[in-house]
Amino acid sequence: MTILATLIVLAVLIFVHELGHFAAAKAVGVGVERFSIGLGPKLFGVRRGETEYVVAVVPLGGYVKMAGMEDEVMEKLEGGPSATPRQPGPRDFDAKPIWARTLVISAGVLMNMAFAFGVYTFVAGFWGLPELDTTRVGRVQPELLPPGTEALAEVESGSRVTRVGDSPVEDWGDLQRGLYTSAPGPLRLEFTDPTRSVEIRIPAEEPQRRELVRAVDSWVDAGVGAVNPGSPADKAGLEAGDRIVSIDGTPVRNWYEFVTQVEARPGKRVELGVERDGRSLVRVLTLDTERSTRPDGSVTEVGKIGIYAPVDRYKYRDASLGEAVVAGAQETVAVTGMIVGFLKDLVTGGVSPRSMGSIVTIGEASGQAAAAGADTFLRFMALFSVNLAILNLLPIPVLDGGHLLFLAVEAVRRRPISMEQRLRWSNVGVLVVMGIMLWALSNDILRLLGL
Repeated sequence: MTILATLIVLAVLIFVHELGHFAAAKAVGVGVERFSIGLGPKLFGVRRGETEYVVAVVPLGGYVKMAGMEDEVMEKLEGGPSATPRQPGPRDFDAKPIWARTLVISAGVLMNMAFAFGVYTFVAGFWGLPELDTTRVGRVQPELLPPGTEALAEVESGSRVTRVGDSPVEDWGDLQRGLYTSAPGPLRLEFTDPTRSVEIRIPAEEPQRRELVRAVDSWVDAGVGAVNPGSPADKAGLEAGDRIVSIDGTPVRNWYEFVTQVEARPGKRVELGVERDGRSLVRVLTLDTERSTRPDGSVTEVGKIGIYAPVDRYKYRDASLGEAVVAGAQETVAVTGMIVGFLKDLVTGGVSPRSMGSIVTIGEASGQAAAAGADTFLRFMALFSVNLAILNLLPIPVLDGGHLLFLAVEAVRRRPISMEQRLRWSNVGVLVVMGIMLWALSNDILRLLGL
C-alpha cells in the first residue's frame, strides 16, 4: 500500500504541475516539444502532433520542454543531447513577451494551489465539515477575552460544555458557533465536571467575537502525536502514542500544561514520566533552546522538546456547496501559512535541519494517509500539492522560482540574461537541489538506523 500510495501521490501531483505549464504554453502560442512525467531517459512515450508525451526513468519530477529550450540542462533531464538541431522561431518560449513567459512559468504553481483548493472543497462537500469531537475545555486564555466575558477565565480545565444559551453542545463546533453567532448581550454557558454555569456578555463587534472564540481552546491530551527527527524527544526514544504524565515530577494533565512546563526549562535536563501500552517509563533528555517573541515584543528563550500534539478526533457534519468552497479556501490558506512558517523556522534555526525528509518520509506519510481512509489520503495529497507549489517558488535556478527571478531581472534590465549566464546559474541550481535532496535522504537513512 505504501509503494502504491507514494506512486499515486507523485504521479498525480507532478502531472498536475506540468499540466499547468503545458496548458499555459499552448494558450500563449508556445510550441511544446515534450511533456515528461519523470526525469532522465524515457521508458515509453507517444507522439501527438508536435508534442511527445513521455514517462521517464526517475519518478521524482517532470518537465515540459518548450520550443527554444534546447540547452545542456534540458539535455541532462532527457538523458543526452538532442540529435536534431533547430532554428529559432516565433513559437519559441524566449520569443514571447515577459507577461506570457511569466504566466507559463507560474502556471505549474497555480495549478498545484488550484488542485489543493479543489480537493479540500471536494472533501468538505462529500464527507462534510470536520468538527472536533469533544466538548471538553483545555484552557481559557484570559488575555484574549474581550470585555464582558472575563467570567470564562474561571472555568476549570477539563470542564465539559453542555449548553450555550438554549442550544445543546455536542461538539466543539457547536461551542464556537454559539460564541460567534449569538446575539449581542447576556449569554449563559453550562458545564459539567464540575457542574456550574457562567454568564457572559457577547460583544457586538466581530473582531471581539473572533478573539472570544480564540480564547477558549479544546482539550488536547499531553501525549506524542509525532516526533521531530533529530530532536531531544527523538534522541530520548519517545514514540507516537506515548502519554506524558509528568515533567521533573510535576504532573501534567493536558498539552497546554506540558508546553508551559517545557518552555520554562530552556536547555535544561529533564525527566519525563511516560505511559506506553500500559507501562510506566521514565525518559531523560536535555531540552533545546529557542528564542521566542512575546506579545509585548520582548524576546525570551524557551525550551523545546521536538514533538507534535496528538491528532484530534473529528466527526463530520453536512456542508452546503458554499460552505464547502469557503472551507476549501480557508484550509488552503492555512496549510500555505503552515508550510511557509516551517521554511522560515528552518532558515532561522527554529526547527532542526534533521526535520527535512526525502522520498522515504513521503512514502511513509503517503502509506499512513492511505491507511487512514480516502478522505485523509486526499487531504494529504492536497497538503503535498501546496508544499510542491511553495518549494517550486524558491528562487533557485532550475526551479520555477529561479526562472521567475530571471524574468524579473530581464524586466528591470530591459534585456534578457544571456544563455551562457542562465546555463551557469542553472548548473549551480542543479547542484543546490541535488545537495538538498541528498541531505534529506541522509536524514531518512539516519532515522531508519536510529541515529
